[in-house]
Amino acid sequence: MTLSTKKSIGNGLILILKGMAMGIANKVPGVSGGIIALVFGFYSELIDSFQKLNLNALSRLLNFEFKAFWKYVNGRFLFLIFGGVIISYFSFSLVLDYLLKFYETNVMACFFGMILASIFLIFKKIDKWEKSVIFFCFLGFTFGLLLSFVNPMTENDNLLFIFFCGIVSVSGMTIPGLSGSFLLLIMGNYNLLLVDAVNNLYYLISEFIYFDFSSLFEPYTRRLLVILSIFTLGSLFGLVMFSNFLKLVLIKFPNQTISTIIGFISGTIILAYPWKAKEYLYDEYGNFILNSVGKESVTNFQYYLPDLNKLETYIEFSSIIFGVMLILVLNYYEEKRTN
Repeated sequence: MTLSTKKSIGNGLILILKGMAMGIANKVPGVSGGIIALVFGFYSELIDSFQKLNLNALSRLLNFEFKAFWKYVNGRFLFLIFGGVIISYFSFSLVLDYLLKFYETNVMACFFGMILASIFLIFKKIDKWEKSVIFFCFLGFTFGLLLSFVNPMTENDNLLFIFFCGIVSVSGMTIPGLSGSFLLLIMGNYNLLLVDAVNNLYYLISEFIYFDFSSLFEPYTRRLLVILSIFTLGSLFGLVMFSNFLKLVLIKFPNQTISTIIGFISGTIILAYPWKAKEYLYDEYGNFILNSVGKESVTNFQYYLPDLNKLETYIEFSSIIFGVMLILVLNYYEEKRTN
């Protein structure tokens, strides 16, 4: 194996790991996978590649020019990144679901620290703080803060609405700071699309391995597959739409765009604040109203200050520090590897 081949394999593995990090971040409400891309230095390439998913790419594909299509859309990069995202959805995301169920405060504390470190690193990308840059930072902060306190809607499996959810969900990949999973939570379809549908596909594939196709005859399973397909189409449409817009503003207004992102992340960081109590939805008899996966429906959060007399609080502070250090260390080695 030559040195260039080893380097290519190494770079490929790094891209998969970055994709996995994006996938994990995208699944947590309040955390954006786009932050991972921006901090780790592949955001511009990601937007450029998404932008190439256009009519020119479709024309090459329809004319069976597969090699030209692959090169045009930066296929290797997208394949490895999305390969990592998919791997995370069917592996680490299941672990994340478990950790959020039993250690939610510690997990959110870690993500809180990661976001704080990300704001610091993104802040360094602005070379000049003009009046317009400060204005857009404040604008992003205001919008993010307002969005943080919006009450969630009820679940809706209308296919047109599912398509729109797909468009919205990819915002977390293309717009750093804007959490696609949180927007799905507001729209009431987080459990349906990122829990029910994804887990259903995982279990379906697991059954296929053992040549068990009985689940395909269940109406609920078929419905979820249709929902997941429409959601995927909406996501692809959203990727192209957002990437073209962002490419334009990043070229013309780089500092203003990044400052808006900083403001927005700062405004929505409350979503990852670890010390909060859930408020549940009750029916007229005082019973919990369950969502589509049989869990209590959360309507809002009550935020509180950490209790410094409890040992758990210092463990949670340690989780924040771990999140900060994780991002800073990874960024350090990424810069060193790039240079």
